[in-house]
Amino acid sequence: MDQLKLAALDPEDLQVISAHAQDAVLTVGDIRYLPREKKAVFVMNRFVWDKEADRRSKAHERRRSALAIAQVRAMKSTNIRQDLKGAVLELLAVTFEPGDDPSGLIHLEFAGGGSVMLDVECIEVQLTDLGAAWATPNKPSHDLT
Repeated sequence: MDQLKLAALDPEDLQVISAHAQDAVLTVGDIRYLPREKKAVFVMNRFVWDKEADRRSKAHERRRSALAIAQVRAMKSTNIRQDLKGAVLELLAVTFEPGDDPSGLIHLEFAGGGSVMLDVECIEVQLTDLGAAWATPNKPSHDLT
């Protein structure tokens, strides 16, 4: 099995998760905040950056994955329409803004200016693949100008 399973307990670990989750796509309806469990879950189609494209078909891979964030005290979104459950979001980065140690804010930044901010007691994040990969001919690219 080549399924990814990563955990982050500090900002450096979170950078690794961010790199693996970059360019994942999800819908607004794939976001769950569970305040009683102090958890937020983002189910996404992750682009597999850590695997080379098939040389013959030029196909890349995506995998269904879950980004689970624990110890969440509050969640707030900006520029994301909660009423449009089918709206597609493209994840650009997951970052941490320190507060009173070990608490802080975890930010999920999306293409087009949307963001989710999670007030957390500490960094406790997991990125886990949920199933088999599928081929995609499309490789994400970013205009850096």
